[in-house]
Amino acid sequence: MVGKLTFNAAGIVLSAALVCFAVVGCNSEDYSAKEPAVATTNIGTFGAAGSTFIAPLFSRWSNDYVKDHHMRVNYRSIGSGAGLNELKEGLLTFAASDAPLNDAQLKDLLPLVQIPVTGGPVCVIYNLAGLSAPLKLSGKTLAGIYAGQVKSWQDPAITKENPGVKLPNTAIIVIYRLDGSGTTSIFTTYLSSASQSWSTSPGHGLSVQWPAGTGQIGSARVLATVKQTPGAIGYLELSYAKQAGVPVASIENKAGEFIAPSPVSAGLAIDAFKEALIKDLRTPTVDPPVSAKGAYPITGLSFILIPKESNLPDQQRAFKDFVIYCLNDGQNSAEAMSYTRLPAPVLRQGQTLLAQLTGNGKPLN
Repeated sequence: MVGKLTFNAAGIVLSAALVCFAVVGCNSEDYSAKEPAVATTNIGTFGAAGSTFIAPLFSRWSNDYVKDHHMRVNYRSIGSGAGLNELKEGLLTFAASDAPLNDAQLKDLLPLVQIPVTGGPVCVIYNLAGLSAPLKLSGKTLAGIYAGQVKSWQDPAITKENPGVKLPNTAIIVIYRLDGSGTTSIFTTYLSSASQSWSTSPGHGLSVQWPAGTGQIGSARVLATVKQTPGAIGYLELSYAKQAGVPVASIENKAGEFIAPSPVSAGLAIDAFKEALIKDLRTPTVDPPVSAKGAYPITGLSFILIPKESNLPDQQRAFKDFVIYCLNDGQNSAEAMSYTRLPAPVLRQGQTLLAQLTGNGKPLN
């Protein structure tokens, strides 16, 4: 369980004149800042960290927003688990996570709001030379691979799902996230839904006791390892896979369709849970029902976690304005970045949650 949160201004460097907001330190493989944010003349910086899933989109949002609002955030892509740990230590203005906190975790924390700002697919990447079509995998087979039970690329479970495809007679090299990861939470939540034995053990979460394979810290290292290792398989965000040009598997949904990950197919999965999300925004959006034709089954939401109260009301108000942008105009750029526009009812709930933010105990204007 995450420990008690104690929020203060320790991780926030704010100048007297201007508050600035944009992601810094991003490049093609690593969306984390190399050094902590420091104050500069007429520039203030928010500290933020967490999810690798959302890091490329935060970069886009912040770079667009800074043009008119001159606001900057130092977002470090360190994984959802590490982001939550820094938030509880009072080092951040907000954390980003693909695994929202449940009621038991929230009980001992100072009040915060959890707002979904985007969604998208977690894709399965692989290194198999010579395939002329995308690899096809069912959830049961994928769980068998990650459990170490399906060990060869010519295992009958794989060849049955890929008729006529010439698969290599080589061992499967399983690669997983070693750090606490919201991407892992989405992926293992799907495996738990698709496989009863996986649900029993190892289950799902930011990190699990992996039965087989080799762990890497961060999506960039998972990507690099799979690219460099013939026969390897891994999982990460679609934005990373598309940027690197690596192949992604089509995953079988409950309707019996093998679906490629995309903003559209992930959007169909999220839409299938729209009514449940209205009741609880933390509802998992993996493995949608048979009625969700064309839906990609390994789909999740990404959240920002914000302390409700701040003793810096101007800063809290500026941050609220940025989140309003993310929930409105910011949705227009999500699909171009391989993310999914959230359903209107979910966005409206996010707006409602923002109204709970206060500065010095008073509602924000």
